[in-house]
Amino acid sequence: MFVLMYDVIDRKRNGQAITEHEIKFLVDGFTAGEIPDYQMSAFLMAVCINGMTPQETTWLTKAMVESGDTVDLSSIPGIKVDKHSTGGVGDKTTLIVAPMVASCGVPVAKMSGRGLGHTGGTIDKLESIPGFNTAISMQQFIQNVNSINLSVVDKVGNIAPADKKIYALRDVTATVSSLPLIASSIMSKKIASGADKIVLDVKYGSGAFMKTAEEATELAKEMCEIGRLAGKGTAALVTNMDVPLGRNIGNFLEVKECIKVLSGETTGLEDLVEVCISLATHMLFLAEKGSLNHCQHLAQDSLENGCALAKFKEFVECQGGRWADIEGDKNPYMNEFSVDFCASQDGYIYRMDVQTVGLASVELGAGRQTKDSIIDFGAGIELFKKTGDWVSKGEPLGKLFSQDLNKITVASQMLEQAYHYSALAPAKNQLIEAIITDKY
Repeated sequence: MFVLMYDVIDRKRNGQAITEHEIKFLVDGFTAGEIPDYQMSAFLMAVCINGMTPQETTWLTKAMVESGDTVDLSSIPGIKVDKHSTGGVGDKTTLIVAPMVASCGVPVAKMSGRGLGHTGGTIDKLESIPGFNTAISMQQFIQNVNSINLSVVDKVGNIAPADKKIYALRDVTATVSSLPLIASSIMSKKIASGADKIVLDVKYGSGAFMKTAEEATELAKEMCEIGRLAGKGTAALVTNMDVPLGRNIGNFLEVKECIKVLSGETTGLEDLVEVCISLATHMLFLAEKGSLNHCQHLAQDSLENGCALAKFKEFVECQGGRWADIEGDKNPYMNEFSVDFCASQDGYIYRMDVQTVGLASVELGAGRQTKDSIIDFGAGIELFKKTGDWVSKGEPLGKLFSQDLNKITVASQMLEQAYHYSALAPAKNQLIEAIITDKY
């Protein structure tokens, strides 16, 4: 059936639905360079204004999956479960959850990404471990999962190239914030990655891309519906990112914090532990390891009996990481300057601008300011105080790490703007706002 791009744009501009054939036409045509940027930009803006039906969003996701390679995990026995976070500050959950789930006998074959803007990336964190290789072959990836139930790598093959090209256009045409476009972008990569089941951590708040719980819940529902229509069992947790997760922000600092949690040292890290146990519980449940209550006990036991820590060590060594360089108090990045930053007044920490906290860690060298930036793996922030804590003027709120004292000065000024104080204690935020699924 012959399709005119003009007609597709016109109908979507008028709020009308378009067909699967038309969506396939525009995705394939744009990926191949046959549809110009200006026409795709017009279509994306029409979607941003008028939205898409769940069926249209699923067709868009399917077309983006089919634009490139799909990963075949059929040679790995069992139910493969993936996990994805929409991004936050101090969000290091994959490094804890993946070994928890793998130690319970569920294969985790995961492709992860690098840091984006003020949010950190799992691949950057893993590469801060000396020797750790995130660029292993597909054959080695599958072999590792079959051997130890766990492997995490940078994107393998040509996964969803349409999404990469469309996202670059969205980024410069003010169409990033469209829920159908966000949902299809995330789910196209997850579906193409080959897992049988998917658990999503959809974050909201000042440190997340979605600012309200309502927006995050709507996105979670949309992605779960895509998963259902695509035949992938999907669950989503809607979690708060108005406070950084855990105490450490920065690649190796976060690795060390994960080892603490896996070793049972959870004091002061209760928020991080709560999210990790909930994510692991739902991954185990989707993998049919028992009731939700039983799966929660499995997740908790994996931390308490040392199995998750042993699995993490096995995982690190399996991908070339040198465990001897990071165990205990060892730190291969001891050449960093470290400077305290302090409270500017007495009072309760009433609110933190978490995006600014994340950007301060980027300024220190923990993230990329341009695509060519070189990451300082040892840079970052250790937080002593967070929202809800009482502080006195001049009391240290945390410590900054960087190889550049000038960067520490700039980051300190940014953090001074990020903390807001009050004579009254703030209400305690609920960490897990909602759990979205069509199965339970």
